[in-house]
Amino acid sequence: MALRPKTLTVIGDELAIVWEDGAESFLPLTTLRRLCPCAGCAGERDILGRLMKGPERPLTAASFEVRGTAPVGGYAVQIFWGDGHSDGFYTYQKLREWGESPPDLPPVNVLPLLPTR
Repeated sequence: MALRPKTLTVIGDELAIVWEDGAESFLPLTTLRRLCPCAGCAGERDILGRLMKGPERPLTAASFEVRGTAPVGGYAVQIFWGDGHSDGFYTYQKLREWGESPPDLPPVNVLPLLPTR
């Protein structure tokens, strides 16, 4: 199984990946953002194995817009989100796994940019 993308493109509300072996993955941007692997979003374990995680970040419509991507070595891609977040490195292995077996996530609650009455 090839773990490197040949092409990686945002099409509508999905990240489309064509892998070197010809397989294709279409990953919803909402899913990718919610599964951000950075320590701030996913947390990190301390020396005793306890998960340490900051407070949940409020998500807006801009949180699911991709402004750009950049390769990280030969193993991952960094996604630059519309709300300024870009800390997570999405490994090609994990993207391929999610493409083959999409994660089952609960519905997301997107906050409006401005208060509503």
